[in-house]
Amino acid sequence: MAELARAAWGPETVVEFQNFGAGDSDISFGTRTIARDFGRRSGPIKSKLRQYDAIIDSGAGDSFTDIYGARRLLTMHYVHRSAKQVGVPLVFGPQTIGPFNTRWGRTIARRSLRASTGVLVRDSISETYTKRLGFVPAAHATDVVFNLEVPERRKRFEVLFNVSGLLWSENSHVDYVRYQAAVRSLIQGLRDSGREVALLAHVLANSTHDDDTSVVRELAAELNIQALVPEDLDDVRSMVADADLVIGSRMHACLNALSVGTPAIPLAYSRKFAPLLDDIGWNHTIDLRKSDTVAEEALVIAGQAAEGLLDADVSSLRTRTSERLQDAADALRVRVPSIDG
Repeated sequence: MAELARAAWGPETVVEFQNFGAGDSDISFGTRTIARDFGRRSGPIKSKLRQYDAIIDSGAGDSFTDIYGARRLLTMHYVHRSAKQVGVPLVFGPQTIGPFNTRWGRTIARRSLRASTGVLVRDSISETYTKRLGFVPAAHATDVVFNLEVPERRKRFEVLFNVSGLLWSENSHVDYVRYQAAVRSLIQGLRDSGREVALLAHVLANSTHDDDTSVVRELAAELNIQALVPEDLDDVRSMVADADLVIGSRMHACLNALSVGTPAIPLAYSRKFAPLLDDIGWNHTIDLRKSDTVAEEALVIAGQAAEGLLDADVSSLRTRTSERLQDAADALRVRVPSIDG
């Protein structure tokens, strides 16, 4: 998002980051701070927002929806409304919009969108949801990972397999027993075909239970293969750049790979995968919720990648994403033309 802002308003544009928690900021945007801000013209949130020429809300990529409950959506809406009250332009950066399955969710979403000066979506389904809410997106972009610098590519790994800790145990997305069986079968099939496989953690240890690290290490020990646990974003991008192929159960493991020029086989568990990837011309996604032959399908695609048959698709994808993000930067500049970088 920071690179998108600089593409819109110049390389000297100063970008600062704010999450629900304090992070790099001097305040949080959580419930307690909202309580202190509510009804006050110069509360902590409104005072913070007044410091900026523009606000780009990333929606945490896919949080602008009612599927995570009312509290998160209402928190986001409070900030959107506060930005409008203090007169600072707010733009929805490229993200997933929706779904909104409840009447209250649709009501809050409309009010938030009404507080913005523009909406940038990253996939066609999000565009549809935005239009259903009565708004036309300013640009149909793509994921902002494609704005990041491409590291030097070296050949260190044949196949990197990102195994998801979220899906490895009981979850609301897929049958975890079938997922584990498909992962083991696919790894065995790759090894039988002479491919060397290393496992990759993409979501690292954190305060939630959503963590790939322990699963990757345990499975690597079981199968006697290498486990890779990156330290940060630059590290993981270097790793996927050094691979011939990435197989990923995390969408951003695949997007990181594709953005550095490495073919990827996404093993999808939610509706956000296919629309985004299909829109940029990558039609090699396998839906874990629908397919009974995950390993077999992935082995076919892996064989195509080994023969170089996916190289043209990767090249076309990179051209398409560059064009879409330029459209997004142009839309930002039009919606908020008077930024002093």
